[in-house]
Amino acid sequence: MPFDVAHARGLFPTLGDGWIRLDPQAGMSIPASVASAVSSGFRQLVSDPGSANPGARAMADAVVSARRAIADLVKGDPAGVVLGPSAAHLVSGLVDAFGTQAWWGTEVLLSRDSDLANIVPWERRAQAFGARIRWAETDIETGTIPIDQYLGAIGDATKVVAAPLASSTTGAVTDISEIAPRVRDAGALFVVDGTAAAPYLPLDITELGADVLIVSAHRWGGPRLAAMVFADPARIDDLESIALDSGAIGPARLELVASPGGGLLAGLGASVEHLADLDETALGKRRRRLTTSMDALYEYLQRLDYYLVNSLESLSAVRVLGVSEHRVPIASFMVDGVPADRVVQRLADNGIRALAGVPSPALKQLGVDDEGGAVTVGLGPYSTPYEVDHLVRTVGSLA
Repeated sequence: MPFDVAHARGLFPTLGDGWIRLDPQAGMSIPASVASAVSSGFRQLVSDPGSANPGARAMADAVVSARRAIADLVKGDPAGVVLGPSAAHLVSGLVDAFGTQAWWGTEVLLSRDSDLANIVPWERRAQAFGARIRWAETDIETGTIPIDQYLGAIGDATKVVAAPLASSTTGAVTDISEIAPRVRDAGALFVVDGTAAAPYLPLDITELGADVLIVSAHRWGGPRLAAMVFADPARIDDLESIALDSGAIGPARLELVASPGGGLLAGLGASVEHLADLDETALGKRRRRLTTSMDALYEYLQRLDYYLVNSLESLSAVRVLGVSEHRVPIASFMVDGVPADRVVQRLADNGIRALAGVPSPALKQLGVDDEGGAVTVGLGPYSTPYEVDHLVRTVGSLA
């Protein structure tokens, strides 16, 4: 049965303000169910977990529920789910958990397609403790990163490979499962940022072959929380604890404080339930409903993304950057002679939210910054062909 976009739009009361939202990198619109859960959680979950009083027990249950929700999202183990306020916070904690003695003489392979959250913490630690940074570089011709850029750079000295599952600026999907065997043979840790892919693709950490998978809930309509999932929870015990509580065990060892707040935890679980319920025909347990809903959403948005990219490319003054065959519905483009800020302002004047200047080492390598920057747009479960048409008409008025 085709994806019912009218049903999906009904889950987002904020769409009633008339804006066309094409800026999911800044945060997907908040569904009514998530807003209600956050509000209730802030009123009811006001204690820290860890003591015997009813409030503390309720808060501990909320932490457990949040870990289970993320585990269902990525088909992982709740015992491997680390929670935190942002992807950058979690990656920084992971870097610190390696300790100071483990870096000298090693290499860290980073990707130009990654968000800064999966670049900057590794760079800082490597530079401080004697590790070498290597890069999977962008192909100037295609604007994407060939898989050989990863495979050719992994060697005996490689300690960490940090890569995105999908680009937050071009939508290009990296073939993580093809890279994983080489990382494993090198004895390195494979840290994959699934943030840009999570709103669009069903995720399976085992099939991907990632050792660590990172997701950020605000990108699919959840609260400002992130999760870092270990495929093998036992690997957490091999790392140094960064928790303030010296008695922390399991994933809590990589969480600086005991809890990010009851309202946010409640909203995190509700946001995963929201994804599972995007398709009204989805049945069964949450993981099964997630797979059904995300498959249906992906099929719908693939068609709409194809229409979006082809419509933009039909404008002679528009250049779409880094178009890949395997992609999620995110695109960056430039309008000849028109700075990105001016394009975004024109779009805003016409009721369209888009982004200019999204930090991207890959786009910087393509020389985008020297030509006025790029405009980045993305689709959501509420996006429609009419909204794409309005975007293209408005861009065309500038071109």
